[in-house]
This record gives sequence, C-alpha cells and structure tokens, in this order.
Amino acid sequence: NRILVAARRRPRPAGLPPSDRLIETALAGLAVTGLVAHGVYYQNSPLFGTVIGIGSRSAQHVYLTFDDGPNARTTPSVLEILSERSAPAAFFMVGDFVLREPDIALQVAKAGHEVGNHTFSHVKLHRRGPARIRSELERTDAAIEQATGRKPRTFRAPHGFRNPFVVPAARRLGYTTFGWSFGVFDTARPGAEEIRRRVRKRLRPGAIILLHDGDGYDPNGDRTQTAEALPGIIDDARAAGYELRPISDLLRK
Repeated sequence: NRILVAARRRPRPAGLPPSDRLIETALAGLAVTGLVAHGVYYQNSPLFGTVIGIGSRSAQHVYLTFDDGPNARTTPSVLEILSERSAPAAFFMVGDFVLREPDIALQVAKAGHEVGNHTFSHVKLHRRGPARIRSELERTDAAIEQATGRKPRTFRAPHGFRNPFVVPAARRLGYTTFGWSFGVFDTARPGAEEIRRRVRKRLRPGAIILLHDGDGYDPNGDRTQTAEALPGIIDDARAAGYELRPISDLLRK
C-alpha cells in the first residue's frame, strides 16, 4: 500500500508521453509530406507560385488548350478545324518539336492562337534543379521566338508537375503559368466520340480544357483522335451556351 501511495504522489512529467510525442511528430511529418505532394502534383496548386487553372466562374466562357506539339500529323488538322469554326486556342509547345516543325509553329502563331512554352524536352520538372529548369524554358523560348517571330507569354509544366524553382523561372521570362481545369485522357486514345463525351460531361463556366495535338515523348505520336473529336467538342460547347475565348483574356495584367 505504501508503494501505491508513493506512486500516486509522484509528480507527472510535463508534456506528452513519449508515445504521444512520436505520434504527433509522425502526423506533422505526414501533413508536410501531403502539402508538398499537393504542390508538386496538383497542376493548380498555389504552393510553389501562382498558377491559373480556371477562368471566371461568372461568365459562360471556356478555353481550349493543346499540349505537346507541334505535330506534323495532327496540328495542321486542328488548325483547320479551329479556322472553320472561328475558335481560338492555346498551344503549349515542346521546344525540340518546334525546331523540328518550325513551319507548323509559325502557322499556329499566324492563325492568331497563343503559343506557349512547354519545356524543351517535356521533362518532369519536379525532379530537376534550377539550372536545368532555366535551360528547358530558355531553350524553348528561343526556339519559339525564332520560328514565330514572337516571344511566348505563357507556360505550362509537363504533367503540371512543379517544384519551388519552376514558377520563378517562368516569371523571369515574363510568363504567366497555366494549369487546367480538367483533362480527358485523350492521350490514351479512347476514341473520338469518347473524348468528345468526356469534354461535354465536364464543361463548366471558366473551364480551361486540356487536350493534346502531340505526344511529348514522340514527335510522330498519334493524336488524330483528338483532332477528330474537336468539331464535336466545339459544337457541344456552343450548344450548351458557352463562348470559346482565348486564354490571353486571363494573362496577368
């Protein structure tokens, strides 16, 4: 009994028990890891800098964007459809492909579409340091300006993956960084009608729509299904009361 009484009278140590402190530390670590993962992998995360992923939700506007070109097989078809339907778009181009297809890059610019930087080699930037990131952006900047006579104003990271060095590098070149509101996995080539259905299902005010006129890892990649789906995508958007607008409306002032 004397032992029990003495134990009850002994003062408790300050703070949490060691097991609770370990749990608290582990939870804090998980929270930080989750936050960093959100910044790296979520294309519109503001953690590493401002990214535009949607336009005004109060206007019936949507925005067409195409990644990974120029592509000799698909980009001219996309341009023809956009011209026939008087629809604006943005093309985020891979610098290496611009050097391969400068005439197509020029056609995009002459048609009045936005030409943006999508890195030189479609590298996943979250795994790269500041020197490589600067090189990827600067080489593409030079390739686009040489081909089109215009300096790019916009940037989109491949897959949307970023780290703390990406947006500052883009900002130094005067770029506005874009994400997207939704993609439809047209790169998986599920069929033109399925691509069209997926876009129609997800239309909403301000949506920046991610499509692909090229394959970021293959200059000859097949994106013809996206081109085949495009007339229906445009028609569906307009039938639903949406106006197709250029992303230049959303550039930083």
